Amino acid sequence: GRYSMWSSIGLSIALAIGFKNFSELLAGAHAMDKHFCEAPLERNMPIIQALIGIWNRNCFNSESLSIAPYHHDLRHFPAYLQQLEMESNGKRITRDGSAVGVATCPFIWGDVGTNGQHAFFQLLHQGTDITPIDFIAVLHATHDLPGHHAVLLANCFAQSEAFMRGKQAEEVRDDLKKLGVDDDEINFLLPHKTFNGNRPSNTLLLDALTPATLGALIALYEHKTFVQGTIWGINSFDQWGVELGKVLAKTIQSELSGEAVPARHDCSTNALIALAKKALSDTQN
Repeated sequence: GRYSMWSSIGLSIALAIGFKNFSELLAGAHAMDKHFCEAPLERNMPIIQALIGIWNRNCFNSESLSIAPYHHDLRHFPAYLQQLEMESNGKRITRDGSAVGVATCPFIWGDVGTNGQHAFFQLLHQGTDITPIDFIAVLHATHDLPGHHAVLLANCFAQSEAFMRGKQAEEVRDDLKKLGVDDDEINFLLPHKTFNGNRPSNTLLLDALTPATLGALIALYEHKTFVQGTIWGINSFDQWGVELGKVLAKTIQSELSGEAVPARHDCSTNALIALAKKALSDTQN
């Protein structure tokens, strides 16, 4: 589960990375736990991050949050946050059983920033929806390739600046004039090369990517998720929507294997089951 790595389930992590590294992972998470419990509100990272998220979600109606780690070893982190945040806070009922009065968890998605720049960043810069971005970067490299890490950090910082500043029409016009572009071509290109800017982002910097800093990063998002659930008045620790799918899957699985008489499903599901049963029968024969 999404909160299990600190428990006995973490044995698999300890076996993979060694108990010393696992202990450092726990220590990093514990340090963030203490910070969350003890730091004043105005300097409390999980609370600040939670409030930024609620501001973007409920005041600006941002329906998704993009995660852009600028480190290849964090390539699976957006997928982890998908489960952490959407399974925890993807709910429309409060703890007392009433309907929530505001939008709750946004869609969480993303990829390594260097991939995203050449894929979905175009939409983030000039798309019709405004999507906040969490940039995550590491100050000290884990390699000794000269100049590479400076280029990586430059791209991360440049993207966050571009999302904030954009590029205004006069800047575009001046740049094109310097290149000798004629006025008709400038007027045609102007709306395409103009960026509105004012697109929100949040940059998290790790001194280095170690088990301790990774533990702190994970705990940061855990506490952020808890704070948002508390403010929205929902229970971040159940997942009844997931349970419904599991129950239905057991019924359909027994029907596909021929162990049960087909139940009454909707016509679409019945058609899918029939096609699957035929394919399974053909394979067995």
